[in-house]
Amino acid sequence: MTTKITFKRILKTSWLAFRRNGLLSTATVLVMTLTLFVIGGLLLMSVVAHTVLGDLENKIDISVYFVPNAAEAEVLRVKKSLELLSAVKEISYVSQESALADFRARHEGDEIILSSLGELEDNPLEASLNIKAHDPSRLSEVAKFLKERNYPIVDAINYFENQIVIDRLGAIVAGVRNSGLILIAVLAFIAVLVAFNTIRLAIYTAREEINVMRLVGATSWFIRGPFLLQGILQGAIAASITAAIFYPLMWFAGPRMSAFLPNIDLYAYFQGNFFEFWGILAAIGISLGVFSSLVAMRKYLQV
Repeated sequence: MTTKITFKRILKTSWLAFRRNGLLSTATVLVMTLTLFVIGGLLLMSVVAHTVLGDLENKIDISVYFVPNAAEAEVLRVKKSLELLSAVKEISYVSQESALADFRARHEGDEIILSSLGELEDNPLEASLNIKAHDPSRLSEVAKFLKERNYPIVDAINYFENQIVIDRLGAIVAGVRNSGLILIAVLAFIAVLVAFNTIRLAIYTAREEINVMRLVGATSWFIRGPFLLQGILQGAIAASITAAIFYPLMWFAGPRMSAFLPNIDLYAYFQGNFFEFWGILAAIGISLGVFSSLVAMRKYLQV
């Protein structure tokens, strides 16, 4: 019972201190909201980047082309040897006839190309194997295997062109992620600094009350509790405001983003993961508030 009453008093004192320093508390919440907004934006953009990169990786393969009129049995023998590699996820065989049929279908409305094909006696297209790996970074193992075996019927391997694209995309994604982390670090530092000053000012304003509580025998944590709860309150409010801001933004931007990236519905994703999203922001916001409070109390509240 005593513990319950004590907690209520600490909670009440914390709320009164929050209201008493209303302007500074508001500034702290706003800075925390800005920090959490950037963090939340990066979280959502990482979902988009992961989806785009994953979709691209699923489309990345090695195409192995064989010399014209290569025996199908020889091609299938190469296919079987590749299937034994642990890096290989899937291999599809495209015969010369299938390649020609696909080419005709893609250029169905181009009479010049189709008439040129009709004038040729032999099929100019080559049979090929399209190879996908469990991890695109392991495609190099497949290319190395083919190069070492040096099959006489292999005419060309297009691995290196795809590898350049993947490396460049990976560099762009890493650059965006690192820039985001730097921005988060800067804003988090500012948020901690503002929250720190808020708690310090609250300690200074309540110095007479603190002296009275010391004289009547109040415990250290009874005195510290309101300032700690104030930091928690600031973080929780900032997280709630940030999540509330994101909701209409996702409603507006989600469908428009789907027009460019049909594989992801960001608004539906946000709705389905709203409480998890809010929980992450709340955990970060409260951590910032608690850390700021602890540092300020340790420096200015000698109890």
